[in-house]
Amino acid sequence: MSAATPDTPTGGIKVLAFDIFGTVVDWHGSISDEVNALNLHGRGGRVDGGEFALAWRAGYQPAMRRVMSGELGWTLIDDLHRMILDDVLQEFQITQLTDVQKQDLNKVWHRLKPWPDAVAGLLRLKTKHIICTLSNGNIGLLTNMAKRAGLPWDCILSAEVFKAYKPHPSTYLGVAKVFDLPPSDVMLVAAHHEDLAAARACGLRTAYIERPLEFGAAKIKNVSPQAGNDFHSKNLTALADILDCA
Repeated sequence: MSAATPDTPTGGIKVLAFDIFGTVVDWHGSISDEVNALNLHGRGGRVDGGEFALAWRAGYQPAMRRVMSGELGWTLIDDLHRMILDDVLQEFQITQLTDVQKQDLNKVWHRLKPWPDAVAGLLRLKTKHIICTLSNGNIGLLTNMAKRAGLPWDCILSAEVFKAYKPHPSTYLGVAKVFDLPPSDVMLVAAHHEDLAAARACGLRTAYIERPLEFGAAKIKNVSPQAGNDFHSKNLTALADILDCA
């Protein structure tokens, strides 16, 4: 493959900013495994970890909307996750966990496992680009996750830095500002079309990553291409091939 120049489709991209939950790490599988290992019981008997993970994730967007609407002041994702967890425990009628156990379970988001291609793909991508996070996860969460999973970020950026959650424009434009670049020199890499669309509206380049198992094997996600993205890739190692990274 020939080297990229500013006039080629891959040229001019200096920073790759990554969505994390679902794109780089497998939140559903990781949470499901930990909940199943706890052998929790509630309404209807033993709790299914996969169902629990989906219920917990389902509270994510509504909780963020409460912050963005001003109903809640600025609140870290760790704290939003705990609020949602308390609701989910009540929904499943799980009563056997102590507060210390609840706090540890809430930290499962710090322990999410990377997709099999993630570390190798990131290592290749950083040979030609600055790679950073652009996640709604807070800095402590993202740092702990990176340390545990071996994610080789050059920089950790978070909604916490910009005091706004995606898809607020200040998150996407904030990456360009941090690196003193025009938005077109930054590319968002994500497994979520709505995230990518918001980034494009701010002038960023975009790459869609297929994650059909994001919601588990029982709920396969449609990963069909959509118009507007600069690139569509099976995974991060395939994206490294597209961007001609060693």
